[in-house]
Amino acid sequence: MLNVLLIGSGGREHALAWKIAQSPMLGTLHAAPGNPGIAEHATLSALDVSDNEAVTRFCRNQAIDLVVVGPEAPLVAGLADALKADGIAVFGPSAAAAQLEGSKGFTKDLCARENIPTGAYQRFNNAPKAKAYARAQGAPIVIKADGLAAGKGVTVAMTMEEALAAIEDCFEGAFGAAGAEVVVEEFLHGEEASFFCLCDGKTALPFGTAQDHKRVGDGDTGPNTGGMGAYSPAPVMTPDLVEQTMREIIEPTMRGMAALGAPFTGVLYAGLMIDESGPKLIEYNVRFGDPECQVLMMRLKDDILVLLKAAAEGELAHVSARWKDDAALTVVMAAEGYPGTPKKGTPIAGLAAAEASGAKVFHAGTKLEGDQLVANGGRVLNVTAQGVSVTDAQAKAYQAVDTIDWPGGFCRRDIGWRAVEREAEN
Repeated sequence: MLNVLLIGSGGREHALAWKIAQSPMLGTLHAAPGNPGIAEHATLSALDVSDNEAVTRFCRNQAIDLVVVGPEAPLVAGLADALKADGIAVFGPSAAAAQLEGSKGFTKDLCARENIPTGAYQRFNNAPKAKAYARAQGAPIVIKADGLAAGKGVTVAMTMEEALAAIEDCFEGAFGAAGAEVVVEEFLHGEEASFFCLCDGKTALPFGTAQDHKRVGDGDTGPNTGGMGAYSPAPVMTPDLVEQTMREIIEPTMRGMAALGAPFTGVLYAGLMIDESGPKLIEYNVRFGDPECQVLMMRLKDDILVLLKAAAEGELAHVSARWKDDAALTVVMAAEGYPGTPKKGTPIAGLAAAEASGAKVFHAGTKLEGDQLVANGGRVLNVTAQGVSVTDAQAKAYQAVDTIDWPGGFCRRDIGWRAVEREAEN
């Protein structure tokens, strides 16, 4: 039996906890800091997850066999290194390997070295040079804060004014230290898809596709967010495209990281742009997408714990991942004000009714005040459903959304629209 510690408190971690709890291999599941949804499956701990020493001490005291790290910040801060040094198995990359997400410039330089298809780019550490390059390239153009900015450090600038303002924001400290260096890159045309692989340093196991909806408003309007909904599988990712992505993007990345002395373990999440020539890498994340993880966990047939353990122990060559034929779709319910300043503390009811219809509601930013569930973040709930098609899963998810009683929340009403349009044509 495996004792597991899950790090994180969002919808992604609730989905992981829900799936890990189904494993016959599980002994005890601990989570830090967790949320009220995760508490249904795990013993919560008020551990400071940014204190690597406190986490390793907790693992020793609780006889933890495997640590599963949900968010990126502890990985970039070297939590996996601290745990490994103490002999504790961990699902997640070293600090050196986590630079694939921790530094946009690092990833772009790796792409250049390994000949990985991606947009043309330059890195800058001052605003005048970055602005001059942007002007020379013209709009639309993409401005990225180099470091971690909780999914909000990227501006897809359709006008030059927007591009110059985004460069100003970065260097004036809108994203703190993350914006001390800026990557200015080519705007890629096509359809976006998320592609996941479990990795153990040597082997990369394809682990599903999804499509996220980044903008806050219907019809992909308004500012970028951490993600307003997702569905899986992504129809744009055909078997041929998956093979091409493995060959041209994932495998050269694995080789390049090993050559740097930073072999990649954990989950490699490639944000791709698909055009007529095939896939191009937009960026890497070094953890499961949120909300993509929620739809992947709904569709995964196999024991997630077997797969996470194999990745942590270098044994991925001996396992495989099987998927349900059903599609899964998740709708993010967010608090009024998101992605600006969300209104916290508004009461939420009706989750049991939503789940009675067969949907699964993952908690993202919730907390309990006495017996009352309240909003405690920007993205608060992930209402997730399965169906024979994306159209079917979409109908079931919105039916569940409509039974939730939360006047302080809102959601997009068009999650899955691309796939629904495709299905209608076929």
